[in-house]
Amino acid sequence: MAPAEIAESELLLQTFERRFLAARVLRSFPWQSLEEKLKASSDSKLLLHLLQKTARHPLCARYPPSSSYVRRFLSELIRKHEAAHTEPLDELYEALAEVLATDESAQCHRSYLLPSGDAVTLRESTAIIAHGTTGLVTWDAALYLAEWAMQNPATFTHRTVLELGSGAGLTGLAICKACQPRAYIFSDGHSHVLEQLRQNIILNGFSLELDVTIEPEHPTVTVAQLDWDTGTGPQLSAFQPDVVIAADVLYCPDAILSLVGLLKRLSGCRKDQRPPDVYVASTIRNPETPQLFTAQLGQAGISWEAVPPHDRTLFAYEEHWEVVVLKLTL
Repeated sequence: MAPAEIAESELLLQTFERRFLAARVLRSFPWQSLEEKLKASSDSKLLLHLLQKTARHPLCARYPPSSSYVRRFLSELIRKHEAAHTEPLDELYEALAEVLATDESAQCHRSYLLPSGDAVTLRESTAIIAHGTTGLVTWDAALYLAEWAMQNPATFTHRTVLELGSGAGLTGLAICKACQPRAYIFSDGHSHVLEQLRQNIILNGFSLELDVTIEPEHPTVTVAQLDWDTGTGPQLSAFQPDVVIAADVLYCPDAILSLVGLLKRLSGCRKDQRPPDVYVASTIRNPETPQLFTAQLGQAGISWEAVPPHDRTLFAYEEHWEVVVLKLTL
């Protein structure tokens, strides 16, 4: 095989790996490219490698993905193979038989690969809305902000970061693994979200204990229950953040008003009276939502500027709406 063909196959395998581990929708996979390669060669090595990168991936053995998702993926993979070859591939059918014998759960694991080769693995809900919240799954703005953070690590290195509406924890865990913050404070207001968040932090090798002597290179990680409307001055002052971030939290007018009010209170919470740097990432699903947010910022005397966009190349994004990051000056 020519070097160009090898590189092409490696890229195809990497694309399948990233999308499968993150449980992206099947229609987003490069099935056509796979079909072309399968029809061009009778060799089954590509499919065997693909199986090792997906359903047989070591991460999947340790942190099982949704069984129904794996079943749908393998069924589609078998269809593509059967359309190109007459001889069945036993390994594909064995993998499908295994997953058919597995019960479906209300939760699953998704893994998001980082440039270092490490991964952020999260336990997430299989439903978009569960327990009355959307905070049990990862949304595109969280992926976008995490990717931006890893491209701009100096913003977080050796600093204390407070995340508002941490959800499943993807952004914060990526920053903790790749940007070397001094301390990271995950926060949310929903009890089920906080419970899952703590599990995900521990799952990724971080301790919630105050004693950090075991892993001195890790940041001090804490989880706080924070209600944006009732968070008190003493509670906010205890955080002492250098940086405040939030992703996909502008989902309704009430949330926007609460967030702006909280940011105003955070502006004077530091002992040195210097306001923290603030970055808010949002997916533009409805233009009226960011317009309301910026209008409320103006009324509160908070200025803002859009952070230059970056190409969404690292994570397997699912949505196609625009995502923006605003830098706020409190």
